[in-house]
Amino acid sequence: MRRKDREITQPELIYEIIKKCDVCRIAFFDKDFPYIVPVNFGATFENGVFTLYFHGADAGKKMALLQQNNAVAFEMDCKHTLIEGQKGCDYTMKYQSVCGTGHLQKLTEEQKVQALSIIMKQYTDKEVSFQPERVKATAVLKLTVEQITAKSNI
Repeated sequence: MRRKDREITQPELIYEIIKKCDVCRIAFFDKDFPYIVPVNFGATFENGVFTLYFHGADAGKKMALLQQNNAVAFEMDCKHTLIEGQKGCDYTMKYQSVCGTGHLQKLTEEQKVQALSIIMKQYTDKEVSFQPERVKATAVLKLTVEQITAKSNI
């Protein structure tokens, strides 16, 4: 990382940034170019391991690419504030961001509700229930993070 003064290395602080974000972008391998999808997500940090969870349709380009190669990259960012300057090069942006890589897998029916609950906790403190027929029709994905970096300019 070029800007070591902005690097966040403590896992607990990285997790705090993740909890502030509301969209995660996943990059899949495609033929000539990466395929990036913005998605809602949930996260856990247990025993030194970051895990991200996503949900969506069980069909389409994202699922087709996952079947071909489950190695993905991800990015999320938050706390954006423009800081104006006298000239264009004096402007800057306050932000926090997290990037990483890992392997994505589709969860079994038995694992879905727990993962969906983790996703919901990213956005609300309310207890929620899930309709079994909707859960059955939903693909739930788990990303086991293998490499992670974070930056903050706050």
